[in-house]
Amino acid sequence: MTHYPKPAELLPVAADETWDRAALELNGGRGDRDAELLDAYSRAVVGAVDLVGPSVLHIQVESAGRPAGAGSGVLFTPDGYALTNSHVIAGGTRIRATSADGRVSTASVVGDDPETDLAVLRLDAPAPAFARLGNSRRLRVGQLAIAIGNPLGFQYTVTAGVVSALGRSLRARSGRLIDSVIQTDAALNPGNSGGPLVNSMGEVIGINTAIIAGAQGICFSISSNTVEFVAARLIRDGRVRRCFIGVAGQNVVLPRRLSRFHQLEQSSAVLTQSTGADGPAARAGVLAGDIIIAADGVTICDIDDLHRLMTEERVGRSIPLVVLRQGQKLDLAVTPEELPHSPAR
Repeated sequence: MTHYPKPAELLPVAADETWDRAALELNGGRGDRDAELLDAYSRAVVGAVDLVGPSVLHIQVESAGRPAGAGSGVLFTPDGYALTNSHVIAGGTRIRATSADGRVSTASVVGDDPETDLAVLRLDAPAPAFARLGNSRRLRVGQLAIAIGNPLGFQYTVTAGVVSALGRSLRARSGRLIDSVIQTDAALNPGNSGGPLVNSMGEVIGINTAIIAGAQGICFSISSNTVEFVAARLIRDGRVRRCFIGVAGQNVVLPRRLSRFHQLEQSSAVLTQSTGADGPAARAGVLAGDIIIAADGVTICDIDDLHRLMTEERVGRSIPLVVLRQGQKLDLAVTPEELPHSPAR
């Protein structure tokens, strides 16, 4: 028998009550939980933006009195030091930085490093706010990633996504591979370059640097640990004097059985993908497929560890290199060479 609703059953209900009922039916009673998660997500994004937003800059570059480019930046010290991309300020003779509250300052270049596409600026006015750098080594694939910047001229735009992958390599405009790059699906567009990638705690975990033309949701940021290392050198010396051993590599997790067999305390290392022709590593006998676990007595857990060792102190000095090759541990000796400096300006 067909059941017809009684008049009382036809009484209208509040819109929010209708929505709640529909959500519960569609989600098997999980509507409330989904609402809680959505609200928590919103609070995380809003909280991070409130913390970092005031420190984000709109960078405008002029050359010979004409606009030469624009991008984003982020203040990271209370005395007015700011981070951006090297390619954003390349070729500029005058740089202006506009803060979120509308104040315009002149910025000078403290130093730039095209090899990592990073540059440090200093404003001629007090910093309205500054952001804190996080530890990119603690990142996990899938965690929240928030990008703040000025895409396509739309100032102070916020997009959010997740960390899609870690340990990527990206070729800088100088031709050198930037390693330990963060891949995210937070929407980036021209103008986002140099702006911060932020976690839910409001910490800068990366500096946005590139997108893949024609792709959706494939964007890259320089990891904050690399940023911290480079920025310290730029502030101190105005440039990064570094050496190289001539390998392209990526971070890998060591098989547990291999770690146990060789009694290694580390759980990750650097896999050599290729070696430069007649480079220091090739001359030392390093082969593609070798796993670098130590250099100059320092445990190598990731690309950042190897980069930190490639400093001026090791130029021309033979250092021990420990690699795993087909399960065997080998001791080699490599002599790093100085990497030619290629200024962006």
